[in-house]
Amino acid sequence: MTPLRFQPLLKRIRWGGSRLGTVLQKSIGDEGYYAESWEFSDYGVDQSVVEGGPFDGKALGEVVSDYATELFGRHAGLEQFPLLVKFLDASDRLSVQVHPDDTLAEFFSPGENGKTESWVIIDAEPGAVIYAGLKPGVDSVQLQEHLAEGTVEECLHTIPVKAGDCVLIPAGTVHAIGEGILLAEVQQMSNISFRLHDWGRFGADGQPRELHITESLKCIDFTRGPISPITPRPIVEFREDFDATYETVELVHCPYFVLHRHRGSAPFAPVTRDRFHALMVLDGAGHLACGEESFPLSKGQSILVPAVSDSAQVVPDGEITVLDAFLPAHYAIPNRSSGHASSADV
Repeated sequence: MTPLRFQPLLKRIRWGGSRLGTVLQKSIGDEGYYAESWEFSDYGVDQSVVEGGPFDGKALGEVVSDYATELFGRHAGLEQFPLLVKFLDASDRLSVQVHPDDTLAEFFSPGENGKTESWVIIDAEPGAVIYAGLKPGVDSVQLQEHLAEGTVEECLHTIPVKAGDCVLIPAGTVHAIGEGILLAEVQQMSNISFRLHDWGRFGADGQPRELHITESLKCIDFTRGPISPITPRPIVEFREDFDATYETVELVHCPYFVLHRHRGSAPFAPVTRDRFHALMVLDGAGHLACGEESFPLSKGQSILVPAVSDSAQVVPDGEITVLDAFLPAHYAIPNRSSGHASSADV
């Protein structure tokens, strides 16, 4: 199995804009309000479809079902692709939300996964912010008082952001993306969200949009407090050899996924270690070489490197920045028959 390219699933939502097209080169035409581009999805009818090659036209779910060993390697027991990988363009701020963890997701929607997610900022307008966690000391009583008064923003931890910042949002964290932000998102394969507050906005029918106060309060982890941007951890120190530069940093290492960011002008290989790698090009261009095949890479493109494609190498054309998402070695594989997880302890 060689690397797989998928057709993006484009989502039109009122808070979207045009940068998925103008910056990330997605085919959105002249219409605005394109908010999300799902790069890798195995969620119900929202299936990414392979584009080109011997698997052309196959849904990601089919690939998982028929080629789990080649795709997942050490995690071949998976019955669903475990990550939902997206680009988001927030021209307006999103509603204040909270996502359930695995246990509560199963409680609210049997068979559903929890939703821990991470954001990597690609571009941010001056003054752009995100809301991540509650301010210190805010408890359920205080939050409900502010909900009743329409002053929830006073409870939210607000972070100014810039290109390159990364924030991990564990399940149970109150959060919202502010306006003027273009980002890459990696999350558990889930689409369950509860809307806590919507800034007093109205839907297309002229009525306030539905809120999920009871569900949200049940999901919030009031012990977590504020969330801050992550300090990258060097994996491969910055080096300069023969006019070529290269560095790798670890942005996230949580139970559900690992994020590395590769940046430079020297060729590099994501070390598969018998697991897949979901690559997203955040800036620059180049190509992915695998055996005798070559796959062009440019800003806004994504490609899935299966576990068996251990010879794949990214060759920059100038300089390139690539976000690399994969599973931790000890990822707990969900057991869908029992609703629990079993350890992939390898």
